[in-house]
Amino acid sequence: MASSNRNVTLTGLARRFVEDGLLDEATAKDAFLQASQNRIPLITYLTQNELANSAKLAFSAAMEFGMSVLELDAFVPEMMPEKSVDEKLIRKHNALPLYKRGNRLFIAVSDPTNIQALDEIKFNTGLSTDAILVDDAKLRSAIERYLESQDTSMGDLDDADLEGVETEAGEPDDDDTAVSPTEVDDAPIVKYVNKMLLDAIRGGASDIHFEPYEKTYRVRYRTDGILKEVSRPSIKLAPKISARVKIMAQLDISERRIPQDGRIKMKLSKTKAIDFRVNTLPTLWGEKIVLRILDPSQAKLGIDVLGYEEDQKQMYLEALEQPQGMILVTGPTGSGKTVSLYTGLNILNTAERNISTAEDPAEINLEGINQVNVNNKVGLGFAEALRAFLRQDPDVIMVGEIRDLETANIAIKAAQTGHLVLSTLHTNSAAETLTRMMNMGVPAFNIATSVSLIIAQRLGRRLCNSCKQPADVPKDVLLKEGFTQEQIDTGFTLYRPKGCDKCNGGYKGRVGIYEVVRITDELANMIMEEASSIQIAKQAQAEGFQNLRQSALLKVIQGVTSLEEANRVTKD
Repeated sequence: MASSNRNVTLTGLARRFVEDGLLDEATAKDAFLQASQNRIPLITYLTQNELANSAKLAFSAAMEFGMSVLELDAFVPEMMPEKSVDEKLIRKHNALPLYKRGNRLFIAVSDPTNIQALDEIKFNTGLSTDAILVDDAKLRSAIERYLESQDTSMGDLDDADLEGVETEAGEPDDDDTAVSPTEVDDAPIVKYVNKMLLDAIRGGASDIHFEPYEKTYRVRYRTDGILKEVSRPSIKLAPKISARVKIMAQLDISERRIPQDGRIKMKLSKTKAIDFRVNTLPTLWGEKIVLRILDPSQAKLGIDVLGYEEDQKQMYLEALEQPQGMILVTGPTGSGKTVSLYTGLNILNTAERNISTAEDPAEINLEGINQVNVNNKVGLGFAEALRAFLRQDPDVIMVGEIRDLETANIAIKAAQTGHLVLSTLHTNSAAETLTRMMNMGVPAFNIATSVSLIIAQRLGRRLCNSCKQPADVPKDVLLKEGFTQEQIDTGFTLYRPKGCDKCNGGYKGRVGIYEVVRITDELANMIMEEASSIQIAKQAQAEGFQNLRQSALLKVIQGVTSLEEANRVTKD
């Protein structure tokens, strides 16, 4: 190579780089020849092959041509003119349109000698062009970000994946002025939304978040209880995506000032369908839309896979076998209360029983169960639905949530008069559920004589069996975490997450963590004496009912989850 360089005379930028000490003469000659043969700018060749620092090269070139260097980090793709220059020209000349003033287009380049780029862009756009010098490495990165943000084809969608998919959708409203029906029905938008829904189902997600911000738009999935960003389409597509989802959910696409609720049914095949519960929320920069994925098959998994300990499962099954009484399931939103309730209903769902449910809204459709969506706008609340149920010869009643005294009193009277009642409350533990009902105004005697079982629950992430690793934790730390001396002496192996291609950061799927408390005679007496939640919790412990923390640590001992995950979902 050295002999072939003898006749090369360094001029222009190559000479400047040698003079500035960025390259020695032999390297500069070699680079000049290679760049010429590859038909790429000298600066790009030097940067790609890491022969010199790209920032120093930009500064040296600026000194040679009397230009200033622009810091490209100050520009984001959303600020740049959309589709002003064809992608082929951008890639061919390594040139990026930065902004437009009148009929002048300012182009970022790393090679100030590339006059052909400016001329060709000028010819294709009909605009006057001005070059702005930037760092070559940052320019190439910015070009990729810009082209990605301008990609309205929604990526490489596999049509085969979308074959056979049907969605039950409403019709767009005629008075919408922001987005036309033609735009909403554009194939790329339809494919993109369908793909997001399908990918969420395949990935085992429970929720999909479509979120607009001032300059960006993102899509996130909640998988195993943790949100993760999966897509970042152009902010300019936000109104179309929002309108498409709203049409699928039969919502009013012209109304963007108030929240709306709807539902989507996606038919994956003749025998498989998934429902989505849809909620819109007007934010500063547009409508945020959240879809909850409702898979009816979850209610048919069976009680054995939910994570109940054997004694807890038996208590639940025994309570379900009773002809009357009340079973309460409690926990925060997203803790699996609905699946627990519907698992119980599925067990009870026989031809001999009349089962009715009042929900807001019904999340899982089960044949053989009479499900009612409450609608407060027309005067059909939980209390009104319960009154109607009692006139319909019921055996089992499920109330989506006990929110007020009226609903609580009717539910309790139903439980006292020969009906099995299932419902939920938003409290943190079994003991707090009882005191919450007292605080609502329900007489203590009615609580003690009607409530038969309380289930408090959380959902924890399961460790991936393919990659989980043993963790060494000192005994004194284990004692502080709540493990008993007997458990430590017996011996067990703690595991921690690692992460592999079969899981999400070391976890795969979720498992229920439960506190199941049967109302015994002693607990009933304490309720009638209006004992505090702390006193009730101590008595439940004395009678051998495990609290949430103890159940979580048992899952750690069994190797089902990690100590970190147990701490995340059951912190004291």
